[in-house]
Amino acid sequence: MTWGTELWDQFENLDKHTQWGIDFLERYSKFVKERLEIEQTYAKQLRNLVKKYCPKRSKDDEPRFSSCVSFYSILNELNDYAGQREVVAEEMGHKVYGELMRYSQDLKSERKQHLQEGRKAQQYLDQCWKQMDNSKKKFERECKEAEKSQISYDRLDNDINATKSEVEKAKSQLYLRTHSADESKNEYAAQLQNFNGEQWKHFNVAIPQIFKNLQDMDERRTVKLGETYRSFADVERRVVPIISKCLEGMVTAAKAVDQRKDSAIVVESFKSGFEPPGDYPFEDYSQNLSRTGSDNTISTPKNEGGVKPDPKHSISKTAKNKLWLFGKKPKVRDLSSVDTNTFSHSTLFPKFASDPIAFCLSEMRTVKPRIASFRGLKRRAPSLEDFSHLPPEQRRKRLQARIDELSKELQKEVDQRDALNKMKDVYEKNPQMGDPQSLQPKISETMCNMEKLRSEIHKNESWLSEVEGKVSTRGDRRPSADVNHHAPHGRESPEGSYTDVPNQEHRSPPHQPDPRQAHQPDEFDDEFDDDDPLPVIGHCKALYSFNGQNEGTLLMKENEVLYIIEEDKGDGWTRARKQSGEEGYVPTSYVEIAMEKNSKGAVTYI
Repeated sequence: MTWGTELWDQFENLDKHTQWGIDFLERYSKFVKERLEIEQTYAKQLRNLVKKYCPKRSKDDEPRFSSCVSFYSILNELNDYAGQREVVAEEMGHKVYGELMRYSQDLKSERKQHLQEGRKAQQYLDQCWKQMDNSKKKFERECKEAEKSQISYDRLDNDINATKSEVEKAKSQLYLRTHSADESKNEYAAQLQNFNGEQWKHFNVAIPQIFKNLQDMDERRTVKLGETYRSFADVERRVVPIISKCLEGMVTAAKAVDQRKDSAIVVESFKSGFEPPGDYPFEDYSQNLSRTGSDNTISTPKNEGGVKPDPKHSISKTAKNKLWLFGKKPKVRDLSSVDTNTFSHSTLFPKFASDPIAFCLSEMRTVKPRIASFRGLKRRAPSLEDFSHLPPEQRRKRLQARIDELSKELQKEVDQRDALNKMKDVYEKNPQMGDPQSLQPKISETMCNMEKLRSEIHKNESWLSEVEGKVSTRGDRRPSADVNHHAPHGRESPEGSYTDVPNQEHRSPPHQPDPRQAHQPDEFDDEFDDDDPLPVIGHCKALYSFNGQNEGTLLMKENEVLYIIEEDKGDGWTRARKQSGEEGYVPTSYVEIAMEKNSKGAVTYI
């Protein structure tokens, strides 16, 4: 069923129908445009929502709770979901809306061309009809004139009074009119035949072809709409698997929430490492009160062995330590040698003598906050380099994190040094590529940075060992860092330990503890225990000169032979001794080491 045969006389209606089809296509294009704008707005709002609730802190400061991690995972999945909505909007704009707009312009041009052809064919047919109609009217006029001439000739021919000239004139006029009528007849016949032929061509060839083109155009428009309908759905369907994965990721994140793990992280984050305070002993301030004779009591109670009670034991060691959470313990005056009869409780504690109950309550109010409220102490304490202002567990974590960071930086410097040495070797083999000496300042700078980083690592490792309570062999043989690290900056050995002895180059003899002071271990936490010098476990030859400016390092010259008394433990420093007896640390990379296989007394420290 074609429009050319069935709708040969519906040109105007077909004109309206094709225009309606293009209008409908543009309406659908507008629908797609509004839909993709909704998708774009939706995706933008989702991204803004994710950005609003994403953490604005660095990753190191982020909480590690599983609920927080899962929420951030959900935000990431939602961000990916927003990206898929953007993909939907983009593909709709490119594959659907853009295609429809281009196709709409093509349809308008094609429709205009077909309608122009149809109008031209109709105009040509109208022109043929007008020519045929004009020839017909002319033939009619000529016939009428010929009839009039025939009547006039017959009248004169029958009139006896008419002259011969008048009759001849009427006859010639009749002949002319008749001849003109015959020509008009022939012309009319020709025009009629031509019009009929053009009319047949118009309704059987031209119009069917034009209408067929219009029909094909309209059918292609319909097919295109169907394709864009399918593309509209396919764009959404293609992202459905990815959206499903995003939703599955959200479900997985929800399942990853672990309340026990979060509780363990809370413990790890806020654990101080302190032991809970012990019970407070009962302090009997009534021992030195003299009772009246009526009370049947004696003056100063004595123990069973007749020994005076030691006031120093009235306050337990545990209670003393708990009052000082960070730093050194206070020096407690030894009252064992003080005569209890000489100083009464009223002398030592005048407030107690006047009002015992008020004195005890006051002491409870002042002592208790110092024990439990270390949060305020932590907030007010200065931020020290060794984190000694933090509780032990938090201090250990911070020190370990700093050691890991310094180790990474050290590895970068080592890699840079190796790369520079390789480049220097290449320059030495191929001088045309560059000057090897130009790399020496950079190599020296890198070595200096490595020494500084190793020194920092040693210093933090010593603090970490102090926190963990692990006294290494090196710590036994070298003075360790003071608890509060009040030594002045700039006097530090390669391993990061501080010393109070200026210009320490020779090993000082170990301190001998006084046997009379063995009962006071708190005053001698950092003393030495070793008297014997370290055994020689090998020897080394200096490849480069080393100035030994830092505290604890050893000055050496190139090609100088030294004794090794302690191996490198992975930090880049080896402990050595000169023949003169001087000891110190030298860079391992600066010496060529030869270890003794069977050295008597050789010890490898771990």
